[in-house]
Amino acid sequence: MSERLTVFKTYKLYVGGKFPRSESGRVYEVTDSKGNWLANAPQSSRKDARDAVVAARKAFGGWSGATAYNRGQVLYRVAEMLEGRRDQFVAEVADAEGLSKAKAAAQVDAAVDRWVWYAGWTDKIAQIAGGANPVAGPFFNLSTPEPTGVVAIVAPQESSFLGLVSVIAPVIATGNTAVVIASEKSPLPALSLGEVLATSDVPGGVVNILSGKASEMGPHLAAHQDVNAIDLTGADASLAKELEIAAADNLKRVLRPQPVDWSADQGTGRLTAFLETKTVWHPTGSLGASGSSY
Repeated sequence: MSERLTVFKTYKLYVGGKFPRSESGRVYEVTDSKGNWLANAPQSSRKDARDAVVAARKAFGGWSGATAYNRGQVLYRVAEMLEGRRDQFVAEVADAEGLSKAKAAAQVDAAVDRWVWYAGWTDKIAQIAGGANPVAGPFFNLSTPEPTGVVAIVAPQESSFLGLVSVIAPVIATGNTAVVIASEKSPLPALSLGEVLATSDVPGGVVNILSGKASEMGPHLAAHQDVNAIDLTGADASLAKELEIAAADNLKRVLRPQPVDWSADQGTGRLTAFLETKTVWHPTGSLGASGSSY
């Protein structure tokens, strides 16, 4: 009997809840830490980035309008699905980062736990970032956080899976939608995450994952008028400066790159980074019965 051939995995982008190949038809070789071939990953074009922004904007209304409790349930479901595919992700992370199986397993477990942690914050962040404000006069003055909109993310180049989860989860937990440029060197765990999102309860377009060169897609996303914010965590100093200048054109929120220990407690900084504060004044007393507000 002849030896059975291995069925190699075909990696695709994740845009709008679907799995397209790159519009350009380009691919690039992904290798392990020893230079051995692992797979061909799609090399996204600027057209792919534009399509991802369109999908993210289309999904924003429904996702931001969902209850915080519902978003928490959805994020928890992602953690469930990751747990079910743990062995696959352990193997991909081990290959991508040259880790032992034990260390890769620890990183995957930490990523699952981080999804659960952010899921628990969805219906609590409003109490941290908002509240009733003391004012002089017969008014209620209430501040509430609202999502910024479409967030472009340059994912971390190292710690490719735990870092990836740590930048995506807080963005969508607070009601934003995301366009993610995966680690160029280690994109495979990110592309597989798209399969998890597609088979969980995350609506199509809430997270869009692109692979390829951040130097090619990043400037276009930073200048895109329908992108509201950009996370530069995975950009090197030169690219980060270029993208920050491009983002100034339409006053995007910018999260600048800084050293991060992804294994440490992440706090609430990334949850609040892409929130806007809406303040409402409402008259009290007899005027309050009319229900008018402004």
